Amino acid sequence: MRAVQSKKSYMSPEFTVSGRIAKPVEEVFEAVVDPARLSGYFTTGGAKGRLAVGAEVTWDFHDFPGAFPVHVIDLVPNEKIVLQWESADGASDEAGSYNTTVTMTFKPLEDGRTLVSIHETGWRDTAAGQKASYNNCEGWTGMLAALKVYLEHGINLREGFYK
Repeated sequence: MRAVQSKKSYMSPEFTVSGRIAKPVEEVFEAVVDPARLSGYFTTGGAKGRLAVGAEVTWDFHDFPGAFPVHVIDLVPNEKIVLQWESADGASDEAGSYNTTVTMTFKPLEDGRTLVSIHETGWRDTAAGQKASYNNCEGWTGMLAALKVYLEHGINLREGFYK
């Protein structure tokens, strides 16, 4: 008799996180596309390059040192930003590295606030892909919280948090 090894099957990881920011959509959108403002609350190691269609910018974080290249796939002012960046799932298999896709949407609300939603997809259907998606979900949730506090109260929530 031979033992048959079963292969675990995972659902392709993806997620959406959302939050409401008590500022007009133009101000919230600008806080994401402008590297100086993004560096004020999110990219603890700094951001280089303004988000624009076709641009490759870099984001650096104290909690994950080293500049991450970020590719801007699509951008509709005050509505949507679509980015791609390396999956960071740590897989070093024969298939090589790959990108995930991040879609940020900005929706003005009747009360003057802005609903920001961030959806990320594209990880491999593996345990490493699932773990990486959880890490990024945590990161994007933190980004939304930091964006809210930064725009509404002028506080850099991440200052000193990682370093």
